[in-house]
Amino acid sequence: MESYGRAAPDSASGAAPDLRTDDGASLLSVLKTLLFFTIMMITLPIGLYFATKAYVFEGSLGYSSNDSYFYAAIVAVVAVHVVLGLFVYAAWNEGSQQWREGKQD
Repeated sequence: MESYGRAAPDSASGAAPDLRTDDGASLLSVLKTLLFFTIMMITLPIGLYFATKAYVFEGSLGYSSNDSYFYAAIVAVVAVHVVLGLFVYAAWNEGSQQWREGKQD
């Protein structure tokens, strides 16, 4: 294929981008936020599902197994929505903070 006189960034040196610059720090911050919320999205609903099923609905409240499945699933779905909402809030604030910092320059 022809390159049309344009080279990809850092293709000549083959080195990874430096994450210590301002753009790199911003990228690192975004990746940390994404990793945190990804882990929360996986562990929190599953953990709450099994914990509420075993300890709250069957253990404390004495619900049947079928009922506890249903109510524990509702708790897990609510947890997913809470994590998604917190992620959107964090992403929105991070973007507006970067926009304000760029605006002051």
